[in-house]
Amino acid sequence: MKILYVTTISNTMSFFVEHVKMLYKEGHTVEIACAEGTKPLNPIYQELGCKVHNIPFSRSPFSKSNIKAYKILKHLVETEHYDIVHTHTPNASMIARLACRKVRKQGTRVFYTAHGFHFFKGAPLKNWLMYYPVEKICAHFTDVLITINKEDYALAQKKMYAQKVCYVPGVGIDLSKIQNIECDRNEVRKSMGGAEDCILLLSIGELNVNKNHQVVVKALARLNNKNVHYAVAGLGDQKDNLLNLAKELRVENQFHLLGYRTDALKLYRAADIFVFPSFREGLSVSMMEAMASGCPIVCSKIRGNTDLVLDNVGGYHFVPNDDCMLANQIINLVENKTMRNEMGASNTKAIQFFCIDNVLKMIREIYSAL
Repeated sequence: MKILYVTTISNTMSFFVEHVKMLYKEGHTVEIACAEGTKPLNPIYQELGCKVHNIPFSRSPFSKSNIKAYKILKHLVETEHYDIVHTHTPNASMIARLACRKVRKQGTRVFYTAHGFHFFKGAPLKNWLMYYPVEKICAHFTDVLITINKEDYALAQKKMYAQKVCYVPGVGIDLSKIQNIECDRNEVRKSMGGAEDCILLLSIGELNVNKNHQVVVKALARLNNKNVHYAVAGLGDQKDNLLNLAKELRVENQFHLLGYRTDALKLYRAADIFVFPSFREGLSVSMMEAMASGCPIVCSKIRGNTDLVLDNVGGYHFVPNDDCMLANQIINLVENKTMRNEMGASNTKAIQFFCIDNVLKMIREIYSAL
């Protein structure tokens, strides 16, 4: 089969390397359509022979460049005669499904993987007003709608009229790569700014409002324990706000912004507790990596997170805005190393379901069912 993978920007394609390799092994050819992002495409795509089409998608649904992107993509799918167009990310997927209306009647099948709907239980009303109608309409032009968490799957089955709705637990992670990582724990901790004997909390993710790192800084201040440090790896527009908050709460010496790091798998090994406080997620790769690394997890009680970590077994769930609740949960883990170890061990077992081999098996079955 001839398959087109569509994402808004090139960054997202980093999640699908193993997927595309699997498709090539199955005898298919894969082409890619996306806008250039902040990161170049993984060179493996060039090695595989993937043809890349530069489509001027914008991450903003209101950008005029999306009109141009629609016209270019429509021409592409109508002239290249793909068997499957598999689209990811909300904006590109809206445009792709509209652009494929004609070719669907000619036999092209449109797959859409929703990596977390922008509307969900507890989401702002504006999200439901803006995104829900678009997804509901575009579902009519979707042959296979794939969801990656149980809440979205239940909603899609009930409300989205795609030809078929499937559940696949994320993009899959390479457990052997994660669990076989070797590092000098003390050296990594030094590079993160924490003392060798401190209790180190870790978060990995963009410094934006949704990632909600500020609640952890507030909880850190409530602990009033100089031996607990908090490190965050990532870039974003909330950097100055987070630094100012830490200074205001007098925990600036315990708070460490690491910037962009290429050694995330080593960071998990150096941490004592992984904290994931987001307001919204689909199914977090960084949280899955932390679980595979044997970290106990303290995470916000939201869809996706609750699929991954069982409360009071692999860690704790907390209300995203409740820094007092978060602080109490951290205290429980700080004071009980045995509990940390048991929860970490539980996570290494639970993450098996989300491994790349299982995900690829499910994707292969969906493709072969055509």
